[in-house]
Amino acid sequence: MNTLDKLNKLNKSDFVSIFGNVFEKTTWIAEKVFNLRPFKTYDELSNKFISVFENEKKENHLKILISHPDLAIEEKMTTDSAKEQSGAQLNECTKEELEEFLKLNKEYKKKFKFPFIIAVVGKNKNEILNSFRKRIKNEVNQEFLEAIIQVKKIALLRLKDINKE
Repeated sequence: MNTLDKLNKLNKSDFVSIFGNVFEKTTWIAEKVFNLRPFKTYDELSNKFISVFENEKKENHLKILISHPDLAIEEKMTTDSAKEQSGAQLNECTKEELEEFLKLNKEYKKKFKFPFIIAVVGKNKNEILNSFRKRIKNEVNQEFLEAIIQVKKIALLRLKDINKE
């Protein structure tokens, strides 16, 4: 995002079009953050995104978790998710890896009621599969908290990417 001055002068529609997917398919968080302008620094903007998210009810956290795509097998994804999964080579899985992702995604969703979420940036498909195999053994509350941590990591990575543009 060019300059902080330009950012603070954006209208709500433009702000939401830029920041509406910081939290997967959750434009309402961007709308709430828009109302907290002006921002003195980009870090302050990032902190406000995280703060708004953290102050939401558990039901809203669950809605955000559910909005995330399945790893490696989802066909319809946001541009951000597609870029992130592609960067982690999840679009280059072998037949066996795809079958394992399919099986793990199904079992995970059945157990936790939301898709497996991990900040894939900087990871490869083997690291992601290993995390998947470990985390599926977690207790429900433990995994919910881990998914929340991962969602915040994804949001901060997306905010960092927007800041580079």
